[in-house]
This record gives sequence, C-alpha cells and structure tokens, in this order.
Amino acid sequence: MNTRDISAFIAVVDTGSIVQAAAALHLTQPGVTRRVQSLELLLGVELLDRQSKPLRPTAAGREVYQKGRQLLHAQADLMALVHADVEPSGELRLGMPPFLAEMALTVPVDCLRERFPRLGLRIAAGWSSSLLEQVEQGLLDVAAVVFSECTPSPAGLIAHAFNRQAIKVVASPTLGLRTRVGLKDLAAFPWVLSQNGCGMRSALRRALEAQGLPCDVGVEAFGADLQLSLVARGAGIGLVTPDLLAASVYRDRLKVLSVSDFKIQVVAWLVHRALPPRLEAPVALLLQQLKIVMAKR
Repeated sequence: MNTRDISAFIAVVDTGSIVQAAAALHLTQPGVTRRVQSLELLLGVELLDRQSKPLRPTAAGREVYQKGRQLLHAQADLMALVHADVEPSGELRLGMPPFLAEMALTVPVDCLRERFPRLGLRIAAGWSSSLLEQVEQGLLDVAAVVFSECTPSPAGLIAHAFNRQAIKVVASPTLGLRTRVGLKDLAAFPWVLSQNGCGMRSALRRALEAQGLPCDVGVEAFGADLQLSLVARGAGIGLVTPDLLAASVYRDRLKVLSVSDFKIQVVAWLVHRALPPRLEAPVALLLQQLKIVMAKR
C-alpha cells in the first residue's frame, strides 16, 4: 500500500476538492485523481461520492479516512523514532475548554505554525473531564484542562500547571445584594452558568450541596461574554475568572460579591501521556506560550 495514495485521499476529504488537494500537495489534478483511484482499486471500494459538492467520502471512505490518518500518524512517529533530528510533522491533536481557547489559544497556535510548519494542528473543544478522558484513551495527544484547586493533578498522566485564578461571583447591582454574602443569601436567585462539565459549575454545585442548598441554574449559556451580558441584565448570578471579567465590556455593570463560604481557585493544567519524540518540542513550546499568555492576562 502506497502511503502517498492515502495522503492524496485524505487531502481530498479535508479540502472537499481535487483542485484544492492538488494545490496542498503540490501535485497536478490528474496526479491526485490517479492516486485516489489507485487506492480505490487496491481496496475494491469507492471512497468518494463524486456526485457531491464539495466532495465527501462514502461510508467506506469515512472508515478508510480515519484509519488512514492513524496510519500516517504512526508513520510520522516511526520516522521520528529513527531520526531524532527530523522536523516535527504529522499531526498534533490538542484539546481545550471553550473559555480557555477563547482567551489563550491564538498566540500559541500562531507560534506552533511558525516554528513547526510541517506539523498539522487538530483542535477539539470540550469540557475538561471529557478532554481528560480523550487524552487517557489516546484520542488526543495533549489537552489543557481546568479543575478546582481541591482536585489533584490527573493521575497516570504528565501534568504541567500553567495558571491559577480565583473564581469571582458576580451579579447585577439591580438585584440588591450586599457586597459580602454567604451562599445561603444567594439561594433565592438563579445562576447563569456554562453547561454541565464546566469546572467552575462543578465546584459551585459541590459547595451548595455541602450546605444542602439547591443549585438552581436559570440559564445555561455558552461563552463568557454571553453569560456576563445576561448577569448584567439581572438574569441571575454568574461565575467568572478575573481575566475574563477585566476583558469584558460588561464589567462596569457587574458587582463582584465576596462570598464567605465560597472561596476557591481553579488551576489550568496541560496534560499528556508520554510523547513520541516528534511532539516533545511542539508541546514544550505550547506550554511555554500558554504560560506567557496567561501571565500577561
């Protein structure tokens, strides 16, 4: 089996076009077509639905696409094992929670692309618990995860802490709450929070349950700006990290509450299993840039 045929097929699926795949691979269009046809002849199945625009894989093609990516990934690992000085190539599969990606992902990604142009990035968004499972299962190479300070660093994985922040509780001044309150004082109000899986929401729920108080989520909203806009309008009480609060256009319309029985910090970790040599330098650069970005914020 010719791995160049697999690369051509994967490029066609990724771009949805023979023309764009040819440009990405620096080949002619007939050259890409021949490689895809050669792979189809070898496997005895059609891999592309040629009636669709953009081009899409058939059912068999989707499976070959996934296995093909794994094969090319393994090939890159093999080359890196025998050539320690080889430039990192293949793919780095990175996971990151939505709010962290929103504020800290752009600069590290630009640095990775500039420093390692042959290394592709595949970025998945998700909540920390889900990302952690994907790293453990080998579905992601590395992930940034955020947990409360009382959560131990992930067992069985290599973990690097790169940021620590205190959770802020915010509300609209129109709710008439005092600056200094306890969780019982907030029990009559709904919360504006992220979906289940968010580390800050989990920490709040545990603190409320410890006192026998309900966690009444009035609004589930995706993204810090949307949450803070709703809190500013009096839709409920919110949770936010200091950097996101400082960057928000709604900060002057929010009141920061000092909650006597809910003072907790969240810690951001970059976690991964033992890395193949080709990914050691890229992950080290990623960690360095995350530390720089978060320190500036």
